[in-house]
Amino acid sequence: MNKRVLAALGTVILGVAVIAGVGSYVANAKNDSRVLAATPAGTMDTPQGMLPHATLDISVYPDSMAGMHGKDGGAHPGYVSYGPVTNFEVPAHSVITMTVTNYDGGESLNNDYFARVRGTLDGSALLNGERMTHISPDAVGHTFTIHGLAVEQDEFFVSVPMKAVAEEDMPEEGYTSKPNVTVFTFVTGGPGEYIWNCEYPCGDGTIAKFGAAMSTMGYMSGHFTVKG
Repeated sequence: MNKRVLAALGTVILGVAVIAGVGSYVANAKNDSRVLAATPAGTMDTPQGMLPHATLDISVYPDSMAGMHGKDGGAHPGYVSYGPVTNFEVPAHSVITMTVTNYDGGESLNNDYFARVRGTLDGSALLNGERMTHISPDAVGHTFTIHGLAVEQDEFFVSVPMKAVAEEDMPEEGYTSKPNVTVFTFVTGGPGEYIWNCEYPCGDGTIAKFGAAMSTMGYMSGHFTVKG
């Protein structure tokens, strides 16, 4: 099978797995006691009026050796990983500013949909200080995608692509001194429990690269809780 067919098949398999396993996934996420709570940052004037403001700062690494999984990278030292944790807690009815520092490279998305910024306050993000609304689908390193379809909760969807670090800036050991920094802002609704994941195919060695780190809780996916 060619790459396009594999990607399509992988998408179907992932969709079935998500539908079948969302309940157990969310339950398992709750069992991880490591939670990063947003930091209060006063208020911000938005199209919805003056709202409480909070911030979250996270990073994404080409392996698991940055310390978020313990000594020697934990169970999967070769997996790419967000950090310092992958479970987040933010206040309801608030404006949240997230800063994501990406130390990893990348290639091409399986689905160009995730190359565009979606669900942010003005449909854009700041990439290294410059406003952007999308990234070339063949230059994405990872995405931060909150999936907001849930029963008896506000719909909540945010997806932002992270630009890949240029290949020439990726060292053979350690982490690049030239990471790409993405800042984006969105508004939360009422209380709810959601999941997020990376939509870049980063599960090397698996069909359509949807497995391994990409499908492992605590690496490229986690729990996103909106607290009332």
